[in-house]
Amino acid sequence: MPQSIACSLTRSLTRSLTRSLTLPLFPTLNRKRLLLMASALALTLGTATALAHTPLCSCYDNGDGTVLCEGGFSDGSSAAGVGIRILDANDNVVIEGEMSEYSEFEFDKPNGDYKVVFDAGPGHAIEIAGSDIVE
Repeated sequence: MPQSIACSLTRSLTRSLTRSLTLPLFPTLNRKRLLLMASALALTLGTATALAHTPLCSCYDNGDGTVLCEGGFSDGSSAAGVGIRILDANDNVVIEGEMSEYSEFEFDKPNGDYKVVFDAGPGHAIEIAGSDIVE
């Protein structure tokens, strides 16, 4: 779930809880405390979404016949060991490997059309067309 949706859900839940938790139910709590409690509850429920990570990958033409790809995740975690494939125009694998301990993968630029596939698992794959990789 994208973070913007999570924020909307948190705000909506906070409003709903604040409206439903009226003062007659909690006579010793004032409205400000109710709002604070509702916000804390909504924030707690939304934390799981905020901890999700999105894969990131960028590739650069080094100008010497090689291409360097750097990968990672939006939460700052490393992409070391993540699979990476270079496919030709017919989706045949021409180069296959893994990101290094520095979350990098360098390869000789293939002739013709190609694409890079950074594959961190189901729902976490990124495809970059060779035509989008420039110096």
